[in-house]
Amino acid sequence: MTEVTREAFGHLPQEEGGGTVEKFVLKSDSVKVEILSLGCIVAALEMKGRDGAFADIVLGFDSLEGYTKKHPFFGAVVGRVANRIAKGRFTLGGQEYQLALNNGPNSLHGGARGFDKVLWSPEVVPNGVRFFRLSPDGEEGYPGDLKVWVTYTLSGGELAINYQAQTSKTTPINLTNHAYFNLAGQGSQDIYDHEISIEADSYLPVDDTKIPTGEVATVQGTGFDLRVPVELGKHLQRFRLDGFDHNFCLKPGPARHLAARARHPPTGRALEVHTTQPGLQFYTGNNLDGSLKGKGSAKYPKHSAFCLETQSWPDAVNKPHFPDTLLRPGEEYNHTTWLVFSAA
Repeated sequence: MTEVTREAFGHLPQEEGGGTVEKFVLKSDSVKVEILSLGCIVAALEMKGRDGAFADIVLGFDSLEGYTKKHPFFGAVVGRVANRIAKGRFTLGGQEYQLALNNGPNSLHGGARGFDKVLWSPEVVPNGVRFFRLSPDGEEGYPGDLKVWVTYTLSGGELAINYQAQTSKTTPINLTNHAYFNLAGQGSQDIYDHEISIEADSYLPVDDTKIPTGEVATVQGTGFDLRVPVELGKHLQRFRLDGFDHNFCLKPGPARHLAARARHPPTGRALEVHTTQPGLQFYTGNNLDGSLKGKGSAKYPKHSAFCLETQSWPDAVNKPHFPDTLLRPGEEYNHTTWLVFSAA
């Protein structure tokens, strides 16, 4: 049985819209998760190592103040459209929509004030918490009133994140959680001793602004072949890679499928990611630079965490041959990702 408690975490300043931010604590025998009503942020996630000792394995901040300042989406749900849209533009039904450009020439993770920066309405549910918000027609340039529900439930060592949405007008949608993991414990200097594998035969090459070129490339014979576990530091060196920030194309199908595994041999901690989504953005914290002061005054340098963001493919709204990311009136967007934590 999962124990669920709630408490006040802080108050948003008036310029951020005001309101009380709550923290929800989900606790099982092996995992403890702390989730905020601001941006549905996973603020802490403690799990056991093989020695039985708990460690917090996600990057973040000790207080609300850290989350109200600029940060790289630590632990947050990002949307309406996670990842990048080229030039922040797309056309639907003959009408062109222009979004905020917040990542060079492109729009990233919902724009200037995406789902990560707003207060959601919470309710406790069995074994978890459900958040709701209405994203109004025109918010951040997107069409349609979009009702969104994000539900976190914890069962033993498995954290499920379910995303549901309904819209009044056809709109692109692509939701994910942007947790930064380090299985050695947050504040550890790098992830080079982690083993990573991703269940993907192909990936999306990108241009110099990180927009997919449109090619769906085989991983065979490249540094993107992660079908067999690799030790990350050695792998980056071997292929002279600066890091990963790429979409891996998962095997299609609506059912739950394994997407990725991460393992930290020194502690025995492991994470499996299962999802209903067609893509996985693997990101190795390339833009972290040690300037942010995180939990326990930890500094987060480059490559000190990784993200495994289950989602649809980037810029799909402008690439007809990519999986469809449009939600139409009368339809329901419904995707689930399962994070399975273990130690051996």
